[in-house]
Amino acid sequence: MIKRPFNWTAACFAAVAIIAMASAQTATSATTTQQDAGGDQAQIGQGKTAYAEKCSHCHGPSMVNAGTITPDLRKFPDDKERFFTTVKNGKNGKMPPWGDLLNDDEIASLWAYISSQRKP
Repeated sequence: MIKRPFNWTAACFAAVAIIAMASAQTATSATTTQQDAGGDQAQIGQGKTAYAEKCSHCHGPSMVNAGTITPDLRKFPDDKERFFTTVKNGKNGKMPPWGDLLNDDEIASLWAYISSQRKP
């Protein structure tokens, strides 16, 4: 009779430990995904500010501007190199080059912000 309560208690502790490990693993995974998807929160905040100042007038405050030729930036491919090239050099004579106005750190912040807003 004593063994059953002990086994039940051990099973409960094991279940709690498994749940705790899974929660910790999920939190670690979410942090890694967030960093992979665009960097830390400070950089994302800087990118949001730069976007509002330099990009939103064409691309829209929510990264989509209906009625214009600008793409929905929430759906921009996960291609950092392409993003940097487009921002620096412009695109098809429709998007002006920003390479003389924005340095690499500012463009990286923009990328962090836009990546953090990506929708499938």
